[in-house]
Amino acid sequence: MSLAAGALGGLLVVGGYTYINGQNDTSSTPATNNTTTVEKGKTTVSNVNVNVESEVTKAVEKVENAVVSVTTLQKSDAQLSEIEKIFGRSSNTENTEGELQESGEGSGVIYRKDNGKAYIVTNNHVVTGADAVSIMLNSGKKVDAKIVGTDAYSDLAVLEISDKDVTTVAEFGNSNNVKVGETVLAIGSPLGSTFANSVSQGIISAKDRMITNQTSDGAIINSKAIQTDAAINPGNSGGALINTAGQVIGINSSKIAQAASGVSAEGMGFAIPSNEVVNIINQLEQGKSVARPMLGIKMVNLNLLSAEDKKNVLKLDDKITNGVVVASVEKDTPAEKAGLKQYDVITQVDGKDIASTAELQSILYAKKIGDKMELTYYRSGKETKTTVNLTEDSSKLQEQQKKEQEQQQTEQSTNTNPFN
Repeated sequence: MSLAAGALGGLLVVGGYTYINGQNDTSSTPATNNTTTVEKGKTTVSNVNVNVESEVTKAVEKVENAVVSVTTLQKSDAQLSEIEKIFGRSSNTENTEGELQESGEGSGVIYRKDNGKAYIVTNNHVVTGADAVSIMLNSGKKVDAKIVGTDAYSDLAVLEISDKDVTTVAEFGNSNNVKVGETVLAIGSPLGSTFANSVSQGIISAKDRMITNQTSDGAIINSKAIQTDAAINPGNSGGALINTAGQVIGINSSKIAQAASGVSAEGMGFAIPSNEVVNIINQLEQGKSVARPMLGIKMVNLNLLSAEDKKNVLKLDDKITNGVVVASVEKDTPAEKAGLKQYDVITQVDGKDIASTAELQSILYAKKIGDKMELTYYRSGKETKTTVNLTEDSSKLQEQQKKEQEQQQTEQSTNTNPFN
């Protein structure tokens, strides 16, 4: 969630206090004792010493200097409204054509230094459309960044800066080992760089939570995320979700503030698991597009179809209620070579039940080109199995991925029925 520049109009100071240290007073006062004393008709503050060191503070200290603010800039003419583009720019923009202006803010995590360069991971949606990117380090110093690579599906991007002023790099933890209920901390710049390196605390609320988002170009993204109740706000995107060992276990990416029904929600933030992050950034660092396997099918959720279509066209028994219907099969793809045909109903992948295209896509994209995938499906009411060899080359894969994402967008927005 990038944050529009200038969203912070001012800071309201609501109160303050002064800490007074008594001279020559080296005694320790328990927190349960009174904290104020009266001396010669004057109220003073006692010198209460509290050991504030904890696993939480140590975790923050370990990683905070690796968390940065990311500011994106766009040329002024790129920010004109559609009306201005059609009928001419307004008078106050005529003299600023081509100038860079702040367009959004987010967060990022420095994770590696190598050969004079430092690499930062952030969200793809933070830097989408940027003509330039500026990084503010925890020290407050600002440096220019280069976009090395982006991936819309995973919503990740890699930036590069000079390592001259970089003092700390973050360590990734194994996200497969996280547990529901485990204490976690979110570090980033909520509401922009004015509140850089803010820390919020919570727990892991759930693992492998299926989240569906839409990219700026309209593609539908389905991914499994870590859910947390640690406060995530606009500007936190791209920041770190860490465990109490100070390891990054996720990259904060989104939150749900309201359900489709209009009901408000609190404490529902989501982070991309670190294991997926590492896999993606290792490819983006090299300037490569992320290679993912494909099936080569257009598909629709079974539960969107009418009872009549399920019975008369698919020949399904009433007990089959969830799955994915193959609407069409592309030529010379893994799906065609595995024998899949139009109107097959996929109900399991590698022995695991699936109920939607999002679940199938998530499992598929977790695999690598060259892997195998076993599909259980129904054809004319009869259950059968096949093994798909995921061996397509990356150039054809990218083209097909775009087609599949466009098809999913259409199906989810219009409930397209393949039998019409």
